[in-house]
Amino acid sequence: MRLVKEIEKTQRSKLNLDFSIVEKARKAAKDIALDTQKFIDQHTTTTIERTVCRLFGIDGVDEFDVPLPNILVDKIEKENGLGIGAAIYIGNAVLHTNLSPQEIAEKVAKDELDLTKLPLKDISEIKATINIIAQEKLALITEKKKKRNELLKKYGVKEGPLIYVIVATGNIYEDIIQAQAAARQGADVIAVIRSTVQSLLDYVPYGATTEGFGGTYATQENFRLMRKALDKVGEELKRYILLTNYCSGLCMPEIAAMGAFERLDMMLNDALYGILFRDINMKRTIVDQYFSRMINAYAGVIINTGEDNYLTTADAFEAAHTVLASQFINEQFASFAGLKEEQMGLGHAFEMNPDLENGFLYELAQAQMAREIFPNAPLKYMPPTKYMTGNIFKGHVQDALFNIITIMTNQKIHLLGMLTEAIHTPFMSDRALSIENTRYIFNNLKSISEEIIFKQGGIIEKRANDVLHKAYKLLKEIEKEGLFRTIEKGIFAGIKRPINSGKGLEGVIEKEKDYYNPFIEIISKELSIGGS
Repeated sequence: MRLVKEIEKTQRSKLNLDFSIVEKARKAAKDIALDTQKFIDQHTTTTIERTVCRLFGIDGVDEFDVPLPNILVDKIEKENGLGIGAAIYIGNAVLHTNLSPQEIAEKVAKDELDLTKLPLKDISEIKATINIIAQEKLALITEKKKKRNELLKKYGVKEGPLIYVIVATGNIYEDIIQAQAAARQGADVIAVIRSTVQSLLDYVPYGATTEGFGGTYATQENFRLMRKALDKVGEELKRYILLTNYCSGLCMPEIAAMGAFERLDMMLNDALYGILFRDINMKRTIVDQYFSRMINAYAGVIINTGEDNYLTTADAFEAAHTVLASQFINEQFASFAGLKEEQMGLGHAFEMNPDLENGFLYELAQAQMAREIFPNAPLKYMPPTKYMTGNIFKGHVQDALFNIITIMTNQKIHLLGMLTEAIHTPFMSDRALSIENTRYIFNNLKSISEEIIFKQGGIIEKRANDVLHKAYKLLKEIEKEGLFRTIEKGIFAGIKRPINSGKGLEGVIEKEKDYYNPFIEIISKELSIGGS
């Protein structure tokens, strides 16, 4: 059972798009991703190795609240051992001690065991041992996926756009109250905004948290608590309520693993966002995104990419083609990691200057173009934010226009626009008004996309084709320069990032010839994807 039903691939183009250019653009994006994948396959990161620990079932903290995966990986890294992967050391220790990975990590934390000092047993025996453990742990994720499918079968998959609502109190227990209220008001997806700067923490906080700033910490316990709460209200409403969090930053794949274990349904998981907007080193992010997306692919999670953010720093009219180019690239990276088209929530946003003449038509062209180029992707459409003001009445109208484009162009993941966007974190009453606005428009315009066509040679058609051609030209430039050099030049969002600076660079490690990650090996085979 799919979270998002496929859109017919053979739908007629209302924009008369030149699909030969679409295919050329897709080919260029694939070449860009293939070139970058060479670097990915040659490297691991401290985060990936911590993720291996978490997937083996290692969790908890020491007496100083340092996560056990961090302790274990840091000790191996100190001895320059991560080039062969943490899994080899863990498997070797299992053979020596007959302890579980969790028990091994606890002994390491107490300085009762040094993994790097144990004589290395036969490598084939180590791999056989860790493969068995990995299969057992992946079976737990498979069970979570099965449970989701059972609930979707029981309640049905919603037709039309999913109303995506944010909660962000900083306190998981307050978030639960707000999330359940939003579901009762009509929300289909609950996104728990992550606490400010968590993306820059090189560890994952532990346990239930109540003191986040601007959002709530992403922890496995918080995931569990919210999933349980949404299942409870879902049973009451006879609907499956989807749960979203943020699989980005310095702990990207770790959060993917935590979400897989706790049955999250969507994850913000972009290949470029952390580089551009959090100054995380590009090498670190590009390597991390691959493993994180493999985990999401295996868990049946829909990823949300972050192209909408480009338009908060760049002009939406002038930079529209950079959004499309990034969507093409994100699509290829996602495909390489095993994600199906129905799991690719490619992002874009309603961010034209409201004073721009015919701005609505340009927005409509962009949204319809994205829908036609990515027909099976559950596109994530973001509301106006850049030009929202304290005038809530104007803001409500801007959101109404955004809602209209969503239903006119069959967007699937509709992030709720808030009339108080520019004032404060929304009250439950603000959210109720916004949901009411959205449901009113979606109901009254339910079949509008089936009824309308666009004027041949008109503003909308010309705009879409112009953006497409510019995106293709940009992709050819990126293909020539390479992705890393393109980011250095500031092509995306007008933000330049040097290749050897930014946060987390020291956590990028070149793989040795004996490197082994059982989860990459097993998931690659099960999803029939490449990689090493």
